[in-house]
Amino acid sequence: MRIRDVVLTPVAFADPPLLNVMGVHEPFALRSVVQLRCDDGVVGLGESYGDSAFLGEVRKVLPELAGHDVFDLPGLKRIVTRTLAGTVLTDEHGLIGGFSLRKTVASVYSLFEVACLDAQGQFLGRPVSDLLGGKTRDAVEFSAYLFYKYGAHLGSEVDSWGAVVTPEALVGEAKRMIGEYGFRSIKLKGGVFAPELEIESVRELASEFPGHPLRIDPNAAWTVATSVRVAAELDGVLEYLEDPTPGIDGMAQVAREASMPLATNMCVVNFGDLAPAFRAQAIGVLLSDHHFWGGLRETQALSVACESFGVGLSMHSNSHLGISLAAMVHVAAATPHLTYACDTHWPWKTTDVIEPGVLSFAGGAVAVPDGPGLGVTLDRDALARAHEDYVRCGLTRRDDVTYMRQYVPGFEPNTARW
Repeated sequence: MRIRDVVLTPVAFADPPLLNVMGVHEPFALRSVVQLRCDDGVVGLGESYGDSAFLGEVRKVLPELAGHDVFDLPGLKRIVTRTLAGTVLTDEHGLIGGFSLRKTVASVYSLFEVACLDAQGQFLGRPVSDLLGGKTRDAVEFSAYLFYKYGAHLGSEVDSWGAVVTPEALVGEAKRMIGEYGFRSIKLKGGVFAPELEIESVRELASEFPGHPLRIDPNAAWTVATSVRVAAELDGVLEYLEDPTPGIDGMAQVAREASMPLATNMCVVNFGDLAPAFRAQAIGVLLSDHHFWGGLRETQALSVACESFGVGLSMHSNSHLGISLAAMVHVAAATPHLTYACDTHWPWKTTDVIEPGVLSFAGGAVAVPDGPGLGVTLDRDALARAHEDYVRCGLTRRDDVTYMRQYVPGFEPNTARW
């Protein structure tokens, strides 16, 4: 079955003022939606980043896809590799461990691979999880992803979550999120305040939600010494400690002292990082992300490598819509070693580009869609509105630092580190 036409649509959707080590989220998150229009009226869907640099690389590939067979994924990889030879994107917001040519190709290829698998599944009448070997679980568990946040974007009214800058307010945020979605694991985005306050926040969460596995991710905001101290303070409290300090060497130093596993999506971001990280015993859990690891099948290959070396596997999240959530659920369901609850920003968004009713949370988990392909249907009116928001908002890349300076003049990311 061959591709006849490709439509790429950049979209934007409202995002709250969530805080992280690089600053604060802007009023809109950017994504891209691709439609592969194939023979027999089949349309394969994919979703990925929406910044101008990524869109520019994707657009280079679009003219090369007409006539390509959606079942020929190795051929698709060759097209992307050949077209993007010499191109390296940059990790402008500093939260996913930089970029390389390998990672640029993997990110662009992933967008099209998911769309091809969706088209394959629709053509065959089978869900994507079946194409990946069959589901090993009927539902995929996710964690409550907590953020410190400001109460409102500049010039706007306070949002329904309100300001969250204290441990007490964070507990209130968790109660609402768990009450609405049933999450049974909790993750806190740290690196915002001094480690002492964030330790207190984790302890408050542990007290309020006994039995809920807890994680904190300061995005490498701490020195090795501070990371070791925090690990000791939270001994017996954390399920894992994510990216406390920069780099494989720094993580390895902390791992030798910490009682809990260290996790990462910053110092191990492509297959070339696996050997040095495993050799140094720097991590105990790897957070996969099909958007930058090279797609769903590469996620499964990553799982095999992790299992072989005794490293656990979870899944990283950025601000995403329903097409990406469906892809995450299918690959997690078909990957037995992916046993930790996955990350998701889902509760923070208020709109989507897919028709409602297929993806929903029950007990903190999402049932694997059983329809053909990804099992989701594009809402074309919603897609048009999201594209209008993209044009209207004027954003072309994520820039947490500059936006934060409107709240805190002179703000600089925590490059000195605690």
